[in-house]
Amino acid sequence: MAGEPFAMNRPAARTGPSPVSMKKTHVAIIGAGRGGTSLIEIFHSDPLVQIMGVADIRPQAPGILLARRLAISTTPDYKRLLRLKKVDILIDVTGNPKVDRSLRELKRPDRAVIGGPIAKFMWQLIEARIKGKEEIEKHLREYQTLYGLYIQEVQHAIAEERTRIALDIHDGLVQTLVGLNYKLDLCGELIQKDPAQCRPLIRETRELLKAAIEETRQVIFNLRPLHFDRMEFLPGIRNYLKTYARQYQIETDFKIRGDEQRIPPRVKIFLFRIIQEALSNVQRHAKATRVRVDLTVGKSDIRTMLSDNGRGFDLEEVSSHPEKWASFGLKGILERARLLGGTAVIDTKPGQGTKIVLRVPLAGKESTLREQNPSADRR
Repeated sequence: MAGEPFAMNRPAARTGPSPVSMKKTHVAIIGAGRGGTSLIEIFHSDPLVQIMGVADIRPQAPGILLARRLAISTTPDYKRLLRLKKVDILIDVTGNPKVDRSLRELKRPDRAVIGGPIAKFMWQLIEARIKGKEEIEKHLREYQTLYGLYIQEVQHAIAEERTRIALDIHDGLVQTLVGLNYKLDLCGELIQKDPAQCRPLIRETRELLKAAIEETRQVIFNLRPLHFDRMEFLPGIRNYLKTYARQYQIETDFKIRGDEQRIPPRVKIFLFRIIQEALSNVQRHAKATRVRVDLTVGKSDIRTMLSDNGRGFDLEEVSSHPEKWASFGLKGILERARLLGGTAVIDTKPGQGTKIVLRVPLAGKESTLREQNPSADRR
C-alpha cells in the first residue's frame, strides 16, 4: 500500500450488514506480551475495531504469534507503527520508558496515545474479561458433559426399570395366568364327566384369579404409584411395604423422622425407586425374613437406611464381576443416588445381612451431578 512503511496483511472482510453510521477505530499495539496478547484477542473479535499492526522486538512473543495467525501485520520496530497514517489510537503496553518518551514526543493531534498505568489498567481489565469468558465457557462445557452423562444414566435407569417390570410380570402374573388357564381347561374336561370334581377346581381358580388381580395391581402400582399423583410420599411407601410383606412373606418395618413436605417431588420419586430396587434385591437374593427402612429428613439432607437380616454377600467379589453387580441391582441404586447429587454406601458381609445408607441433599443443597463418594464407587 502506497504511503505505508510496511505491508499490511488484513484479516478477511466480515460478512453481513454493517451500519453506515458506525466507523471503525484503527488501533496499533506496541508490545506483544500478556498485555498485547489480551488486547489482540479482544479487539480482533470487535467488528468496530481494526488492528493495523503489532510491534515487539521478540519474534516469538505470544502476541506476535497470535497476530500472525490472525493475519495481522507485525514488526520488530515500534517506530514503524508511529509512521502509519491510518491509526486512530496507539497503545503501548511495553512499560519501556524509551517507548513512552517517543510517544509523548509524537505531535499528532489526529491520534490518541495510551500508555503507562492507563494502558496497563486497560489490558488487565480486558484480560480479566477474557479469563471470565473462558471460565464461563469451561463451565458450559462441563455442564454439557454432565448433562450428556445424566441423559445416558437416566436412559440406562429406564431400561433397567423396564427389564425389572418385565421380569416381575413374567415370573409372577404370567405364571399365575398360565395356572389359571390350566385349571379352566381341566374343569372344562371334567364338567361333563364328573361335575363334583369341578367344585374344588373352581375354588382354586377363584383364588388364582384373586392373586392375578393383586399382582396386576402391584405391576400398575410399580409403574406409577397411585399416591404419587398427589406426591404423597409416605402413604406410597407404606402401601408398597404392606403389599411387599403380604406378597413375599417378609416382615417390613418403616420409620420416619422429620417433615415429608421438605422433600422435593423429584427426590421423592427417585427415593421411592431406590427403596423399590433395594427391596426387590432383598426378595430375589437375600433370603431375609425381615427388612427395615429408616428415613430421616434433616436440615440439609435426607438420610435413608435400608437393612435386612438376610444372608449378605461378599461385596468385593460381587463388585469385581459386572454381571453379578448388575443382577444384584446395586448399580441402579448407586446411579440414582448420584443423579440426586447424593451418595449410597453398601455395607454387607456373608451371613451378616445387608445395609444400604443413602444421603441426598435437600433443595438448595443439591449439587449438579457431582461425582459419587469414592468408597461407594468402589463398591
